Amino acid sequence: MVARLEGDARRQALAGLKGWKVDAGRDAIAKEFRFADFNQAFAFMTQVALKAERMDHHPEWSNVYNRVSVRLSTHDCGGLSQRDIDLARFIDTLAS
Repeated sequence: MVARLEGDARRQALAGLKGWKVDAGRDAIAKEFRFADFNQAFAFMTQVALKAERMDHHPEWSNVYNRVSVRLSTHDCGGLSQRDIDLARFIDTLAS
């Protein structure tokens, strides 16, 4: 089973992420990305989807034209895990 991030490990992991916000309604992190157009947004989503499939860890997300909203939480542990942090870092690398 995947372990939920807590205490110092959680604080350190979250401190290393830029622009991600803790979702007030649940134990998740969220961020919105903006791109030049739909094609760039969709290409971004495609790359994230391929990585997520390899990780067997899938984001909750939505897309409207050039905006992609991403929420990460690990259902197996009922909250934030290292899997979410790893995927968030990958997503940030793609978006930069």
